[in-house]
Amino acid sequence: MAFSTSWSQYNYHVFLSLRGKDTGKGFGDHLYTALEQAGFHTFRDDDEIVRREELDIELQKAMQESKLFLVVFSKDFASSTWCLDQLVKIMDLRRRSFPHHIVVMPVFYVDPMLVSDQADSYAAAFASHEENSKEKAEIWRAALREVSDLGGMVLQDGCIRYQAEFVQDIVKEVRKKLNRPIVHTPSHLIGIESRIADIDLWLQDSSSVPIGIIYGIGGVGKTTIAKEVFNLSLDRFEASCFLPNIRETSKQPNVLYDKNVKVNNEADGSNKIKDAIGCRRVLIVLDDVGHLEQVNMIVATWDWLYKGSKIIITTRHKRLLKDDKICRKFRIEELGDDESLQLFSQHVFGKANPNDGFMEHSLRAVKYCCGIPLALREWGTFLSDIDISEWNNALDKLEAILHNGIFKVLRVSYDSLKDDLARRLFLHIACFFIGMESDYVTKILDGCELFAKAGIQDLVDRFLLTIGENNRLIMHPLLRDMAREIVRQESPDDPGRRSRLWSHDDSISVLRENTVCVYFCASLAPFSFFISHLSLMFYELVGEVLKYLT
Repeated sequence: MAFSTSWSQYNYHVFLSLRGKDTGKGFGDHLYTALEQAGFHTFRDDDEIVRREELDIELQKAMQESKLFLVVFSKDFASSTWCLDQLVKIMDLRRRSFPHHIVVMPVFYVDPMLVSDQADSYAAAFASHEENSKEKAEIWRAALREVSDLGGMVLQDGCIRYQAEFVQDIVKEVRKKLNRPIVHTPSHLIGIESRIADIDLWLQDSSSVPIGIIYGIGGVGKTTIAKEVFNLSLDRFEASCFLPNIRETSKQPNVLYDKNVKVNNEADGSNKIKDAIGCRRVLIVLDDVGHLEQVNMIVATWDWLYKGSKIIITTRHKRLLKDDKICRKFRIEELGDDESLQLFSQHVFGKANPNDGFMEHSLRAVKYCCGIPLALREWGTFLSDIDISEWNNALDKLEAILHNGIFKVLRVSYDSLKDDLARRLFLHIACFFIGMESDYVTKILDGCELFAKAGIQDLVDRFLLTIGENNRLIMHPLLRDMAREIVRQESPDDPGRRSRLWSHDDSISVLRENTVCVYFCASLAPFSFFISHLSLMFYELVGEVLKYLT
């Protein structure tokens, strides 16, 4: 479970204080379990536990490291000096935490008036306490009055049959009181309402298919959207879990290791997962899934899911899961021009529109980013501290060499390709064949033994390529630049040692200076077949070369 950075000083979400003897045999256990299952790390203190009279070191530490205190008031709460001392300590912590108050949430297992007025069993208890120490009894009375003024959860008519529902209501209220997103989302979520609307409707429909696939090009905001719908949907489910970056973490051993959970083997782990998700409505997000096996590691069969449960998967692979009977797919589209300008402006200028004199430069940056939120944020952050007189030069540099933050994210799609043939095919298309007719390109690259027809379809499924009008190959400009940057990094200072050359200037320079190496031709073997099908672009290049050689 991922937590917000504002939680860094706390080790416990909830400190549970109660007198178990008179809240019913199972209430404390049920409440503690429900809190833990909802994702709230809970420290439980029950006055029935044998201990020294004074607060021990472990208990004091837990109190200092808890964000919310859940105090259960029962019929004989006031008869326990332990419970009363602990309440005084909690209220003192609340006062001293100003202005960032810890949360104290009373739960009334009895009529709240008994607590605030110290009547009936509370009056009898205090009559006994005052015989021992009137001063201490008054401190306890003041703490009870103070905590009663906070309001809280009240068990309906004190009826035992409402306990299960009451426990779930408490958990929901805890979540509201803490007011924390389970997963962090970036600022300036431009256009997100329209993009999560259909996903939200699907989540609310308990009779709909259990799995939702959020897919699209790298950097388009799939993870951000999954986080947002996750945070907004917590109250609809009995338990929830967000597992980030599955592609990378699945490669690591013991990634889900927990010293408190003993897993003997893979089958035992699967059974534990089945027990956890098979008897209640759960929401699970599996972020950045590269292939289906990574999902099956966590949920071996969809039949395990309890009715109304949902699994959200974010991926760059459109055909990760093909069975429409169990999944619904949501493609995340790039931002429109107005949305792009607004997001870019927020990161550069801190407002929805560019400052005076910056509009032309801003439109140039937005046009290059082509609606990818990642690129708009990275470019906006980079340009935010640069004077307008330097923007043209900075933009020239960004267009010439892809920003490293963007490059790293987009390269994940390249690295996830099945094999070296698929990667070579992608680089060939990015460097030479964008805009060309697909069948024509297939014929050329099949001659290079790259199995182009199946390979091109795989690139389309992974959002690395699109087939446009007239069957022509289209590639997002940022993906094109990512591919060409991979080639450039093979030899940054010597174009002749790169595997591919697409720039007229670089090609002419290499031919004039005779610095081309064997590797340049070998990557396109059999070269004799390839050169017989060169594009018009290359013939234009040959013409320019001949000008220099004659």
